[in-house]
Amino acid sequence: MNNKKKWLEDGVKVISEDDLDDNTPQTKGMKRYAAVAKKNVGAEKIWAGKVDIEPDAKTGAHHHGELESVIYVLSGKAKMRWGEKLEFEKYAYPGDFIFVPPFVPHQEINASKDEMLRCVLFRSGQDPVVVNLDIPEAEEHNNKMWIDDIHSKN
Repeated sequence: MNNKKKWLEDGVKVISEDDLDDNTPQTKGMKRYAAVAKKNVGAEKIWAGKVDIEPDAKTGAHHHGELESVIYVLSGKAKMRWGEKLEFEKYAYPGDFIFVPPFVPHQEINASKDEMLRCVLFRSGQDPVVVNLDIPEAEEHNNKMWIDDIHSKN
């Protein structure tokens, strides 16, 4: 293989929004899309994607195992809850970064009643670790959950 062809195949990759992959582990209440992953660009050490949360909706409680996560808020108002009973909370706004350490149970809530919450996600590894948790306190925000092809109303 000549050097020009090597750089063409192994160089910079641009992933358009139309090419994002929703075939990634999901959590009730959100829709994740993979952008940078091993299977589509050959990434070895990081994972990146985006998440959309409907107005006034919440996710189920979950954690990402040993992975560190960073969430960057593009638009909307996020309410983050975390802890063994999701007893801690903080708001994040467009331009804010949220750091989620390994094994921290957390929940994302769209704190806006009329605007979509859109975020970019980054994780410290390629394993698609999503451990969904049964924390009764996760239901205390409201009863509106994201419904899509993967999640039913039950």
